[in-house]
Amino acid sequence: MHPRNVWQAMARPGFLLSAWPWRSAAYLLTGAVTGVAALVGIVTVVAVCGALVIVLVGLPLLVLVALSGIPVAGVERRRLRLIDRVPVSGRRQVPAAAGPWAWLITRLREQATWRELGYALLFAGLLWPVDALALTVALLFPLSVAATPLVMATVGDGHEAKVLKQWTVTTWPTAFAVAVLGLLLMGLGAYVLGVTAGARAELTRLLIASREGDLGAQVVELARSRVRLVDAFEAERRRIERDLHDGAQQRLVALMMTLGLARLDAAPGPLADQLTKAHEEAGTALAELRELIRGIHPKVLTDYGLHAAVADVADRCVVPVDVDLELPGRPTRAVESAAYFVVCEALANVARHSGADRARVSGGHRDGRLFLEVRDDGRGGADASAGSGLTGLADRVSVLDGRLALTSPPGGPTLLRVEFPCELTEAADRSA
Repeated sequence: MHPRNVWQAMARPGFLLSAWPWRSAAYLLTGAVTGVAALVGIVTVVAVCGALVIVLVGLPLLVLVALSGIPVAGVERRRLRLIDRVPVSGRRQVPAAAGPWAWLITRLREQATWRELGYALLFAGLLWPVDALALTVALLFPLSVAATPLVMATVGDGHEAKVLKQWTVTTWPTAFAVAVLGLLLMGLGAYVLGVTAGARAELTRLLIASREGDLGAQVVELARSRVRLVDAFEAERRRIERDLHDGAQQRLVALMMTLGLARLDAAPGPLADQLTKAHEEAGTALAELRELIRGIHPKVLTDYGLHAAVADVADRCVVPVDVDLELPGRPTRAVESAAYFVVCEALANVARHSGADRARVSGGHRDGRLFLEVRDDGRGGADASAGSGLTGLADRVSVLDGRLALTSPPGGPTLLRVEFPCELTEAADRSA
């Protein structure tokens, strides 16, 4: 795994032989050059505006000073890629209208513009001299010391050489010893360059990174991760349902058939009674397993879709339920599953708590949204926060950007409505 920034590279043993010291030097060198250019540009704009303020022309031009941080920050975001592979967010607000005036008003109102202006002033006045000083001390001085033999052979005609214009070297052994010292200082200077460049990059990222953009990116990634978790959860539910349906259920069916045949062949007596009891127990276990499978993820929902699954739940409800769903296709599996279990929980609450004589499930797909309504004529007074089981389903619905609303005044009727943003895909199978 390659290091993403200079801090991670410095923690590795091969830092001195990697490209990171040179990337750090390039970052500081371009910082010094860019800082000088920013200083010249800002001073020039301020001087021109100051000269023209006498005739009132310079006042509007002062806006250029306020906007000068934008190009500086843009260059800094690109320079950061030299020592940090993680990009810095530069997302900005979109103007409400087209045209330069709307763009200017938007830029002057957002905090990022003034934060970038502050960075530009700090960069032009203080930071670029730090870059130049670190580059001189950590690279140019050691490189000059390491080049002592070369200087002695060329400029000094083989007789002498000046080391940093302070010390004179007159013998070759001393010159090579000084060169070795220069190489050691270059190795130490590489770490100094890395530390300085890393600190400068962190300060730059802190001042010019878009808080709004980073927060938006985190929210988007969080939403995507929640959707991925829901999809993985639904896939696991389907796998468990399939394993139980094709494995344990089939074995129980085979066991019931075997016990039934053995009971027919056995003579009347205690053995036949035990076989009959075992056959009944196996039948009870099979019924419970089928209910468990239906609660995990019903096969009718997987094979035939939401309409057939809701109709199946309505048929098994102790309260008469009318079903009126208009779905020309099938939503995504996560939405389909969440909608089904909302209906299941709602009808279970109708049967247990409402005292209703009749219920109705209706819904359809309109304007890119799937909506379902469960209505009953019971006593009302239902509260989703009072442990009805809908609280967990509401959380599950919200993961899919859906909405769940419950209306249940005392005396009734009770109406549960759920909506999901989704598109229908394959056609629904009505053959169930």
